[in-house]
Amino acid sequence: MYKKQTVSSFYALFGGTFDPIHYGHLRPVEVLAQQLGLQQVILLPNHVPPHRPQPEASPWQRLKMIELAVANNPLFRIDTRELQSSNPSYIINTLKIIRQQQGLKFPLAFIIGQDSLLWLHKWHKWQSLLDICHLLVCARPSYNNKLINTELQQWLNTYQTDNIKKLNQQPKGYIYLANTPLLDISATDIRRRYHQNQCCDYLLPHSVQQYIKLQNLYC
Repeated sequence: MYKKQTVSSFYALFGGTFDPIHYGHLRPVEVLAQQLGLQQVILLPNHVPPHRPQPEASPWQRLKMIELAVANNPLFRIDTRELQSSNPSYIINTLKIIRQQQGLKFPLAFIIGQDSLLWLHKWHKWQSLLDICHLLVCARPSYNNKLINTELQQWLNTYQTDNIKKLNQQPKGYIYLANTPLLDISATDIRRRYHQNQCCDYLLPHSVQQYIKLQNLYC
């Protein structure tokens, strides 16, 4: 779990199944942190993701892979609260708890990928996200900023900003489309590669690859 932050600090949460965690998760977020002056990125692994198939690896195997992946990177910390719950991992509920715990004044952000932005209108109480935090969107290959859902597009048009100072000075309320590296890496493809005994070098940290082999994951 993370420690309480000071009002002047700016940090973000990054949720996902991380099945497994890979460089497509880590490297764009590292660039995003440099661009925006993020003090910390809190990795928030899901236990029961409500919008996608259930992970192949167990919650604690996924946690171990995350720990190995970020062991020497001070930017990242891990919050296990969703892994400790058997209920569906609705991010809006987690963000509300964190906001209540940390107070109303400091900047808080939630990181998603461009692919998730396209389906954000399917998320539980998605319209309330900006009442709690900023939304930081990492670029993904083969996706553009034009959204199919009209309501979601209007929401994006209303709250999008390129002003980094606003993100650092305001506690919530803005959407930032980041210019992050376009890495064509996905956990789905990595699992497929393992199923087919294909090489996954350069897709995820060596320590994670060793753990996958040790645990006979994705066979």
